[in-house]
Amino acid sequence: MSRTVIDDDALSAAAEESGTKSTVETVNEARREVAARRRSHEFLDLVEGMDLDLAERTMKEAWR
Repeated sequence: MSRTVIDDDALSAAAEESGTKSTVETVNEARREVAARRRSHEFLDLVEGMDLDLAERTMKEAWR
């Protein structure tokens, strides 16, 4: 079985940011964050391609 080398500084920074305690928790949380960021970017790309009228007047009328 091969071993994975992890950047200790990056791991410490990620653990501090996410509040995780173990290496496994930190790596898994970082992977979840990367996947969520990708989904967010995909959504923004989708919305960017839509013809949306986000003018204040239009939005006020939408919530009536």
